Amino acid sequence: MKKLVLAVLASAVLVGCKTSPTGRTQIALYSDQQMSQMGTASFAEMKKNQPVNKDPKVNSYVNCIADKVVAVLPTDYASQNWEVVVFEDESANAFALPGGYIGVHTGLLKIATNQDQLATVLGHEVGHVIAEHSNERVSQSSILQTGMKVGSAALEMGNVQYRNEIMQGLGLGAQYGVVLPFSRSHETEADVIGLDLMAQAGFNPKESVTLWQNMSQAGSGATPEFLSTHPAPTSRIANLQSQMGKALSEQKTAKAQGKNPQCKF
Repeated sequence: MKKLVLAVLASAVLVGCKTSPTGRTQIALYSDQQMSQMGTASFAEMKKNQPVNKDPKVNSYVNCIADKVVAVLPTDYASQNWEVVVFEDESANAFALPGGYIGVHTGLLKIATNQDQLATVLGHEVGHVIAEHSNERVSQSSILQTGMKVGSAALEMGNVQYRNEIMQGLGLGAQYGVVLPFSRSHETEADVIGLDLMAQAGFNPKESVTLWQNMSQAGSGATPEFLSTHPAPTSRIANLQSQMGKALSEQKTAKAQGKNPQCKF
């Protein structure tokens, strides 16, 4: 069964193989237009179902930071008319969607306590978009579903004993062996891209470490890293510190170009 699923995955690689901004090989089966349509529909649904913060000071602050980060994106993304919405939600979260959408939860402003820390999060979230991580996740889901269907059909045709148990085991293996590690690789890649973006916009990259220290103190840390969709804060901090020299150099260049963000809350 494992060989069968791997064959399906290999076929998809040949069809939709791309390279991410960090040089990682990725599978993206959907067009930019399709992904933008998904992003537009999802964002509209969120605005319909979730309360939106109307405080002018909060929105001005978040938009100021978002504008600085968006301005240093690759041309195709920087030229989009990005919509930024602050949602009333106590969770320390933010997201960006294909098509030019950014959402920030009010709870994040209690953890990201200055412009540089919030720029770290927004750079990370926009990093997911420019690296086409949503496309990869949707593509991966389609491939895994196809693989499971093929495997189930083969077991049925062969009248294999314990086929239900085998399929359950195969599903669990796909979750822990493919889906979760793939999510962690996305998070790590978005951290690197986001650090570069916020530094290129003139924000202080050292504050990215402080942000994740704040996150670590606020979280329970109960879920082991290998069973999580996100790397452990200690892993993220170590990875960010390894990239800090490059980021500080990028910030220095940005400052020389007159990029000196002054977003106040």
